[in-house]
Order: sequence, then structure tokens, then C-alpha cells
Amino acid sequence: MTERPTALVTGASRGIGAAVARALGPTHHVILGGRDESALAEVAAELPDARPWPVELTEIVEADVAGIERLDVLVHSAGIAELGRIADLAAEVWRRTMEVNVVAVAELTRLLLPALRAARGHVVCVNSGSGQRANPNWAAYAASKFALKAFADALRLEEPELRVTTVYPGRVATDMQHEVRRYEGGPFEPDKYLRAESVARAVLATVTAGPDAHLTELTLRPAAGPVS
Repeated sequence: MTERPTALVTGASRGIGAAVARALGPTHHVILGGRDESALAEVAAELPDARPWPVELTEIVEADVAGIERLDVLVHSAGIAELGRIADLAAEVWRRTMEVNVVAVAELTRLLLPALRAARGHVVCVNSGSGQRANPNWAAYAASKFALKAFADALRLEEPELRVTTVYPGRVATDMQHEVRRYEGGPFEPDKYLRAESVARAVLATVTAGPDAHLTELTLRPAAGPVS
């Protein structure tokens, strides 16, 4: 029996990350990265070959990835969004947003590069519509997502044997969207948003496009409702 390829998904305890893990589960050994160990264990129990990997991504060190010698897929799905006008955003918000959304991504990728190179693997960065366009009150988040795009573009050029894809979903019906809508003072309207499973299917499509195909960017928007 052929050994399953290995995928590591961050933010896998809920939302897009958990949906991506479920989409990869039938064909991959999935390492579920996140902070909520019990939630990770629940997702792992649904899958045929998965294990929780509880970790604080902003504090990751080489010992955390020990034993991962070959990695076929790395999906960066973890992230935070703190909204506010530039006039009201303290430096700490900018630092925290960049630390989670950019620095942790770069460091985890750096530590896993030997394993990715061994598999000629695929790195997928789950970005956002805010990584293509900045709107009022979204400055810190958008800046981090523009930086994430730059990271993915540079990685693609520096590591030509890897495939690197940026996925830009619009609004998604997740816990983060509940928080966003509370800030915006509007109702949570899931019928107007993408489903996490739809984003996961898009990620799966980039991973399974075939060895001759390198899908570098993919934009998804809700079929109805807001596009930001």
C-alpha cells in the first residue's frame, strides 16, 4: 500500500483550516496545527489518518517540527483580524497582526523547508480579498495580507522546485466573520458569504491540479452579497 502524502494545516481547529483538513483527509496524512488541543482532537477523530499538533505559532522553534522529514502540502490558514481606524490602532495591534499573519507563516515555512524540498511540496497561503484591496478600518489586516502575498511571491521565486499558491477568498461564514460583523454593526448573513467548505475545495483543487500545473493565485468571491 502506498504511503499517504503528508499535509500540515494551521488554524485547523475551526473554520477554513478545519474544512481544509477535512478536504485533504481522504487522501493525506494530516497534521492539524492550532492552539485548541481538544478542538484539534475532535477534527482528528473525523479523519482516517490525522493527528493534532497543538502549537503556538508565534513561538514556534525547530524542536516543534522535529520528525517532519517530508511534507507534501503546507497550508497556512491561521490568522487574526483586528479592525479599526488608523487613528485608533495602537502599535501593539499592528505588531500582533503582523506577528500572527506574516512572521509566524514565514518562520514555520523556513523551519519546514527541508521537508518541503524533500517532497517537492506545495505551500498554500490562505489570504483574503483584503490582500488585493485595502478598505477603511481594515488597514492593519490588509497590510498583513499584502505582506503575505509578497512572502508567497518571493518564496515561489526562491524555491522553484516548490509550488506556492495564494488563495484570496472573500467573506467566509466563520467565527471571524461573526466578530467582523459585530464590529461593523451589521447582521451575520451566512447566505451572502462563502462557506468554509467552498474555500477548502478551492485549496484542494490547487493541490490536486497535477504535477504539470502550478496554480499561483486563485480568487474566490461569494456568488451573492458583499465582495470585500
